[in-house]
Amino acid sequence: MKYSGIDLHSNNNVVAVIDEEDRVVAERRLPNDLARIVGFLDPWRSELVAVVVESTYNWYWLVDGLQAAGFEVKLASTGAIKRYEGLKRSGDEADARYLAHLLRLGILPTGYICPPRERGLRDLARRRLQLVRSRTAQILSVENQLTRQTGGRMRSNDVKRLTPAAVYALGLPHEVACGMAANVAVIQTLNAEIERLEVRLGEGVSRSADWRLLKTAPGVGEILATTILLETGPIGRFAEVGRFASYARCVDSVRVSNGKKKGEGNAKNGNKYLAWAFVEAAHFAARFCPQAKRFYARKHAQTNGAVATKALAHKLARACYHTLKRGEPFDLERCFAG
Repeated sequence: MKYSGIDLHSNNNVVAVIDEEDRVVAERRLPNDLARIVGFLDPWRSELVAVVVESTYNWYWLVDGLQAAGFEVKLASTGAIKRYEGLKRSGDEADARYLAHLLRLGILPTGYICPPRERGLRDLARRRLQLVRSRTAQILSVENQLTRQTGGRMRSNDVKRLTPAAVYALGLPHEVACGMAANVAVIQTLNAEIERLEVRLGEGVSRSADWRLLKTAPGVGEILATTILLETGPIGRFAEVGRFASYARCVDSVRVSNGKKKGEGNAKNGNKYLAWAFVEAAHFAARFCPQAKRFYARKHAQTNGAVATKALAHKLARACYHTLKRGEPFDLERCFAG
């Protein structure tokens, strides 16, 4: 049997093929050309167990192309792979061999290969979040300028409704008003684009029964339900609730030896978008759901606000897992029993 690893870069890649004794059968640096890569792997097609592709920002074209060509493909979760730090020398060739080596040993940490049809909608939700964060930066800039110039404050929702003409009517120095009007023009553009993306996202998920089930959870509205649904994928890929909570970054990351804490583990191993969604849901639930509010207050009294919010996010993540797994609406009494 043969095993292949591909160390992928922006404009080239290194392909390595090893045998069952870790001997390098073939190895070459190739341009990012699918036909060249498939042609290089073809002589070992019948013997290849799988091809491991490094999970970089640009893996879509390569994984989709190799799968379409009939190869078994594994996506390596680079955040969960750590090389021995005492190595004297390493490089792209060694990295490609190491991916194949982990596959041969059966200990390769793999990532989820989202199907292309669903991937577009998931990435659209990520683009929406990117635009929302850009809009927040512009709103904060306007708020800061107003406070600096007038000593007063304006709510963020009021800032969103400002127009350039309204900014000039505030009586600020011309240069300040000019800069603020530019911020407001960007906010107006972002408002329109965010609304357009939200309409498309709604069209894509509104027919999903799982999306409707997620909206029964406290603190989870249409946008958060969309994010959780698209970032989770098929709930069956998580064998147990603890794995899902870990994927959502809702569990502690710690190294323990002889009962003593020796440091932190890989806290960033997991899905950052899912982590954001459950923390946002926890904030809303703590404000508007009496049961969640009591849970948060009890945790806050024991620790601090950040830890209490994370504890509530963890509870919501576990409950949402069971909601999707069983196909039943969120049960408040069961979630916050005791």
